[in-house]
Parts: sequence; structure tokens; C-alpha cells
Amino acid sequence: MSKRLYIGGLPYKTTDEELKEAFLKAGEVVSISIMMDKFTGRSRGFGFVEMADDEGAEKAIDMWNGKEFAGRTLVVNEAKPLGERPPHQSTGQFRR
Repeated sequence: MSKRLYIGGLPYKTTDEELKEAFLKAGEVVSISIMMDKFTGRSRGFGFVEMADDEGAEKAIDMWNGKEFAGRTLVVNEAKPLGERPPHQSTGQFRR
């Protein structure tokens, strides 16, 4: 069964292909998704990698979490389903 990983700290110029190449070293990659800002079209610096199995996912975490990738330190862990995230806390104030 595939496992989805959260990848934080991505360099903003990282492409899907570069990320896939890096994670293929740990096992079969099912999909890659780098999150993009909808207004600027620029990377938001994080994304998701879906590994084909648990073994590949664990190997990818061991291989990349806390390690440097293109000059930035990555955070790699198992992605949490949307329902498990804490609710967003709004201060009611807007930044200018």
C-alpha cells in the first residue's frame, strides 16, 4: 500500500522531476506534488511524495529528513490526513 510523505523546506526552484529523482533512491515513487502559490505561480517550499510501499517511505524518511537538498534542509515525515490537522486559529487581525 502506498504512503504519502510531506516534504518541507524545498528550495523554491525545485522541479517535480528533481524531487522524483532524489526520492527514487529510496524506492518506487508513485506521484510528486509541489505546492504552488495560486497568485504568484511560485513554489510554496513544500510538497508531497507518494511512495509505492511502507518500506520505501521509511527509507525515504531516513534518507532525507534533516538532510540538505540543493542548499536547504528538508523536513520529511508521513503526511497527516486532512482530518487530523489542528484547526486554523485566526487572530481576527489582518497584516498590512
